[in-house]
Amino acid sequence: MIAGILRETGNENRVALLPGEVAILKKMGIEVLVETQAGERAFASDKEYQAAGATVTDRSEVIKKSAMVLTVNPPLEDEVRVFADGQILCTVLSPVENHLWLDRMREQGVTVMALDLIPRTTRAQSMDILSSMATVAGYKAVIEAASMLPRFFPMFMSAAGTIKPAKVLILGAGVAGLQAIAVSRKLGASVEVFDVRSAVKEEVKSLGGKFIEVEGAKEDAAAGGYAVEQTDEFRKKQSELIHQRAIAADVVIATAMIPGKRAPLLIMKETVASMKPGSVIIDLAAATGGNCELTRNGETVVVNGVTIVGKSDYPSFMPSDASKMFGNNIINLLKIMVDKEGNLKLDMNDDIVRGTAAVHNKEYVSQRVKQLLEAKQTV
Repeated sequence: MIAGILRETGNENRVALLPGEVAILKKMGIEVLVETQAGERAFASDKEYQAAGATVTDRSEVIKKSAMVLTVNPPLEDEVRVFADGQILCTVLSPVENHLWLDRMREQGVTVMALDLIPRTTRAQSMDILSSMATVAGYKAVIEAASMLPRFFPMFMSAAGTIKPAKVLILGAGVAGLQAIAVSRKLGASVEVFDVRSAVKEEVKSLGGKFIEVEGAKEDAAAGGYAVEQTDEFRKKQSELIHQRAIAADVVIATAMIPGKRAPLLIMKETVASMKPGSVIIDLAAATGGNCELTRNGETVVVNGVTIVGKSDYPSFMPSDASKMFGNNIINLLKIMVDKEGNLKLDMNDDIVRGTAAVHNKEYVSQRVKQLLEAKQTV
């Protein structure tokens, strides 16, 4: 089999596989084509790819000759027609946002393996790209907040007096939130955490965070570890508590998201107006509407002295390690899709393959894709 790696378009700095991961594919019996300068923004040169055993060529040649194409983000709309019936594309799909693009690929006969749909099971843990990238985002968000905050994170005791530790409020204790807790605590901050899932309480406490519990949260075991929409009564209680904690905080890291839906609105403009001047809000849910009412995706705004950073693409700003983690996840996925001779074996009876396949043989396969698209049609 031949696998192809494309250079990402737009402002994306990551690449699907670095030279080190290409070398692993070669050992698996897979030939690799790499688009010219594909790894440039992740600090990997064409010479390094060639030394790892890849052939560096132009974009059209990579797409034309590869049985499987690997990308971080979906190729451009006008490239859909270039892909052939039976070809496989592995990418981070965002199925609701890219539903029209996906339908065109389905009609074209392309199998789309959506890396953001990999089931969140123990067996699939090493392939979970969302968790890997959330780890990067949680880390980077705290580092950026610390650099923007006009005061220290840790407590200092000196002849000049005592500096109290910064107070960090984290909304959502998923992978990004847990990483944000760990980094904030390492930097010496005092950390409080909100999450509607009681199951994460012990994880929060083990990292040194204080779990703020709101009674009456609705949980769904079938949601695959994700948060679900809450009742109006719960949201009112939650809003009051978050308001109280946010106005006492120096930094708010907002990470709460619901797959296929708008991010829950947790920080209202009235709360921002009551926050301390110099405070910082980092909103990782900006791409899906934001947890803060005043968030603007891709922008940094200052309101009443409070800096609000709307950023959902932090992994692109750590392209070396983020690409390495991304590539390792792909390698682990390919290990269950490729036999010992390097031949592709796409087994739709495998729960991971079936759950990740958005479309195959001109049909929608993944149950989650079907559910998300059905939900979108009813909105």
